[in-house]
Amino acid sequence: MTVTLIVQIAHPRYGRRWAVRDDAGDRLLPAGFRLAIALAADLITFREAIEAGAGTPAEPPSPLVAPVDPWTEVWAAGVTYARSLTARMAESQDPDVYDRVYAADRPELFFKSLGWRVAGTGEPIAVRPDSTWDVPEPELAVVVAASGEIAGYTACDDVSSRSIEGENPLYLPQAKSYLGATALGPGIRPAWEVPDPYDLSFSVRITRDGATLWRGEAATGQLHRRLDELVGYLFRADTHPHGVVLSTGTCLVPDETVTLRPGDVVDIELAGVGRLTNPVVSTEDEALRARRP
Repeated sequence: MTVTLIVQIAHPRYGRRWAVRDDAGDRLLPAGFRLAIALAADLITFREAIEAGAGTPAEPPSPLVAPVDPWTEVWAAGVTYARSLTARMAESQDPDVYDRVYAADRPELFFKSLGWRVAGTGEPIAVRPDSTWDVPEPELAVVVAASGEIAGYTACDDVSSRSIEGENPLYLPQAKSYLGATALGPGIRPAWEVPDPYDLSFSVRITRDGATLWRGEAATGQLHRRLDELVGYLFRADTHPHGVVLSTGTCLVPDETVTLRPGDVVDIELAGVGRLTNPVVSTEDEALRARRP
């Protein structure tokens, strides 16, 4: 079956370009295509931009970069699965706060990253040297138009310092929004090609020295909240005129015996989207710190 992804490639001839990828390869979108422009209206406009624009084949096949523009905002939701609730309560010195937000009408939402800081598949994610427990958090992320309509889906690694967050919930930004803490990809699956976003399987594997350190599998049917509910709260009292990416939480959480360290590799597989693979480095890594918008 042909799987269509909207991808951003690093082409040896054309530089960074957006394209549509399927079984036949990559077809370039117009040179002026930007995700922010395509998402600036509604789902119909976004679909027209994708379906009408794909044309010139991109040869040779090119490596992928993160499927966001440099200033795309990436947000995230927490405590949206029962397993996430359990893990947050276990790590925290103030566990009741997570129990309350799980049952509350209002979800937990937090800013995660700008697009220029996001890793694509094959690019490094990072752990903080001042943290003792660091984990990947594989998540379904929704790509949302300015209208608030869900336009597509991608995989996210919401890399987190559980030791910092567990010390105090007010440390959440330091635990979640640091250099190398976000990966997205490999591309965006258009919403019109996903019949049921609550019927998607996803998995994660951590590899160390060539051997599997930890792995897990789950499905979006285990979500405690609806995707449109999370998006609705993100748009309350706010606007996102160039679209936004919202990662929707995880239920695959390693216990305290598993922590990431430089040299590990994290693989996340999301049905219908593909594989997001990221090596792990320290936030002190010179190449990582050299990233610029």
